Amino acid sequence: MTTGTDLRASLASAGAPPGAGDEGIAAPEYFELDTMAPAEVSAAGSRTWLVRGQNLVVAYTRLRAGDTLARTGQPHDYLVLLTDPAAEVRVQAGGEDAAVTGAAVVVVPPGDSVLAARVDTTVVRAFDARSTDLLDRCHNAASYARPHPRVAPLEPWPDPVGGHRLRVYPVADHPRRPGSFGRLFRTSTLMVNFGDPVSGPRDPGRMSPHHHDDFEQISLTLSGEYVHHVRTPWGARLAEWRDDEHRAVGSPSVTVIPPPTVHTSQATGTGTNHLVDLFSPPRADFSAKPGWVRNADEYPAP
Repeated sequence: MTTGTDLRASLASAGAPPGAGDEGIAAPEYFELDTMAPAEVSAAGSRTWLVRGQNLVVAYTRLRAGDTLARTGQPHDYLVLLTDPAAEVRVQAGGEDAAVTGAAVVVVPPGDSVLAARVDTTVVRAFDARSTDLLDRCHNAASYARPHPRVAPLEPWPDPVGGHRLRVYPVADHPRRPGSFGRLFRTSTLMVNFGDPVSGPRDPGRMSPHHHDDFEQISLTLSGEYVHHVRTPWGARLAEWRDDEHRAVGSPSVTVIPPPTVHTSQATGTGTNHLVDLFSPPRADFSAKPGWVRNADEYPAP
């Protein structure tokens, strides 16, 4: 559900996943990365934190100039998000080589790949949960010791038109469009809403509480400060009722929002606030809106 003039008000509900029944609703999870030990530290001093949802893994790296991030024998493509306007990286994958500057979304094909930083920069990678070598290294691996029954299982969408290859989408080439929500890109298993930074706090009179029936939302705070407002619906078991949450987070932070909690995120920082959302599999409701997904011609819907 949504309120106000938010464009998501026109989206159809997908229905609850089969078999959820009256299973308890998972709790939201919040990870302030700078308060946590990184999962990996490279010899050059680059630091990486790993957080997962049921169907995806987010790797947040502070990558040192001259250092690299490599994957060997990667079985499926993955996303790279460059969030720094001053980013300068080189990506080699699938026999291709691309120099990428500024904020961008990059799809890296299966196989061996290397991302090299020319300057200190932040790199966010998103993998679907079939990259099993990453799962146990996530900070919240224990939260998924058992699958969450309210989250629909990962069923990959069709392969890209023309096959897998290195694809680079500079954010500057994809400005916001009137009548569309955010800046959406997808692969066959992942979707990112790469929003624009906003200046100052959100108008408290224009909030947008809504829920998802059967998928998680991973919200990554890149800069500034936010409050995540989350309400867990009441079920039959009084012991499982939760108080509303109004969790303040800084940056960088990762928040996992489970279905079917009602939620909305409020920018509260006085400076620049920037939030990016990730989903797996791609959202069918967003994908059904003509023009909302920028690379829909390359990654067809089922």
